[in-house]
Parts: sequence; structure tokens; C-alpha cells
Amino acid sequence: MQINFVKTLTASCFFVLFFALLSPLTAIGETQDASPLFSSTLQSADNKPVALAQYRGKPLVVNFWARWCPPCRAEIPELSAFQKTHRGQIEVLGIGLEDDATAVSAFMKQHKMDYTVLLTGNQGTPLMQALGNKQGGLPYTLFIDRQGRVVGKKIGLLRQTDLAKAAELLLAR
Repeated sequence: MQINFVKTLTASCFFVLFFALLSPLTAIGETQDASPLFSSTLQSADNKPVALAQYRGKPLVVNFWARWCPPCRAEIPELSAFQKTHRGQIEVLGIGLEDDATAVSAFMKQHKMDYTVLLTGNQGTPLMQALGNKQGGLPYTLFIDRQGRVVGKKIGLLRQTDLAKAAELLLAR
């Protein structure tokens, strides 16, 4: 019985990873409001509260992630490179479904995360759901324009091509 469970779990993980790798960036026809994000206050990696209202009016790449998520780890270099290229134009926010600031700080140093990282504690899944990720899959990335509208989103691993398309969307508005 335990072997069948392991086989089922392995097959499920393979399917989710396969889907995540092939999931395209979805441009939103009707823009979605990002108000749930801007009305949130999360914790910085040094355990200080951060009101996300301060990011209103800026083009954003908002990436929900977790340390235990392999595709989340794989896209960190792409997000860091994107932030470096678009610094001053587009802000990258890494929103960790985490509550251990000390562990996240060490993880950030180890993985050279040079963009803003915030922790959700127990607010992560409800926040993602309010922003259109009903299943709670990770990684989940939103592209939010200056007007606070979600103009694109992706569940699964981000690629450089996804970020290039997102930059076009965000800088054109």
C-alpha cells in the first residue's frame, strides 16, 4: 500500500513539474485588480512590517515562492538578472510563503537574491487566491502595471522569454 502511495505521489509531482515547465505567460484580456496585494502588510526578511501600498504606481513583477519548491529555486537567477537589467523601471518582489525570517535571510544570501523579498506567514495562500491563483500552485508570478492592474500571470517556472514579454507589457503602459 505504501508503494502505491509513493508511485501516485511521484506521478503527481512529475505532472505538476511538467505542467509548470510548459505553462505559458498568460496575458490578461480583462485586467484584474491588484488591490488585495496593495492592501497587504507583509514582513521583510529582517522581520519588519512592509506595507505593500508603497509599491502602488510602480510596474511590478510579483513572484510567490517557497524555499522547498524546486521550480521556485530554479527561477531565482532569472529574477535577479531581470531586476538588475530593469532596476529603476520595474520592481521585482519575491513573496515567500514563509514565516522564518532567519532561514529566509540565509537562503537569500545562499541564492544571491538581490531583489526585495517579503514573507507572508499564514497570509500567503489566501493572498494568492485573492490574486487569481485558486489552486495555490507555486511558483506564481503576477505582472502589475503602474495603474495597479494585473496584466499578465504565470503559474510555474519563469523563463527569460516570459520576463521579456512581461517587460514589454509593463513598460508599454
